[in-house]
Amino acid sequence: MQKTILERIERVTDDVVSLVLRGDEGPLAPWEPGAHIDLELPNWLTRQYSLCGDPGDLSEYRIAVRLDPLSRGGSEYVHLFLQPGRTLPVSLPRNHFPLLPAREYLFVAGGIGITPIMPMLRAAVASGAAVTLAYTGRPFAAELAAAYGERVRLGRPDLAALAAEFPAADVYCCGPATMVDAAEAVFPAVHTERFEPTRRTFGPDTAFEVVCARSGEVVGVPADESLLDALNHAGKPVPSACREGVCGSCEVTVLAGEPEHRDDIGAAAGRMYPCVSRATSPRLVLDL
Repeated sequence: MQKTILERIERVTDDVVSLVLRGDEGPLAPWEPGAHIDLELPNWLTRQYSLCGDPGDLSEYRIAVRLDPLSRGGSEYVHLFLQPGRTLPVSLPRNHFPLLPAREYLFVAGGIGITPIMPMLRAAVASGAAVTLAYTGRPFAAELAAAYGERVRLGRPDLAALAAEFPAADVYCCGPATMVDAAEAVFPAVHTERFEPTRRTFGPDTAFEVVCARSGEVVGVPADESLLDALNHAGKPVPSACREGVCGSCEVTVLAGEPEHRDDIGAAAGRMYPCVSRATSPRLVLDL
């Protein structure tokens, strides 16, 4: 974890605030567009937020927090109780939504989904590529329009028309689930990030065993318990945050066996996220 000081809070819209976190012990860890951090709040909750500042300025991180009407205590605490000057631990940045080199980019964003797109837009323009942003939402809209002019199109986008207009563009989309679903249906290829897990159906949960390779200990995972919880209860704690398969904080290495991936990140070969994923084989061997 890195130690930061909340330098300032700025209201962006009625339901969105921007937080500037300054490194308390020198420069913060480097990051690339699309990255996010875990923020540990004083009420013992940990939440994930996309970095939306300048990757070239490691003296501070900038994030934005939308007040969720169904808040489980994270966004509500930030909006109602958090004050400048507070010390806030944050994780090292993780990036499951990287910006890849291209000659032309089309960014599609909705609402608070603009946050990971903002540094992408900056980097894409700096690279000299052709860049277009289609954005429906209020947070940072005026700031983006002032900075990038005609490259920014505000208002609800016609995705089919955009697909026809930009057939060769690399497409990046972040926003409400309905927008991401529609983009995946319209564009032949699209890079997406979701803030909520995709609703999918899997087979019935079954029990399996996990071997912790470093100690040789065998942990039973009942059908009604997650792998993450089973490990924690067995004294093999794994860091975690979202518990929904969207943040990547609980990643573990699989040495043997067949995991059943239920995450929305796309676990790399030999990795899995035990907060949601299980096993299709009777036994997994993990590097724990």
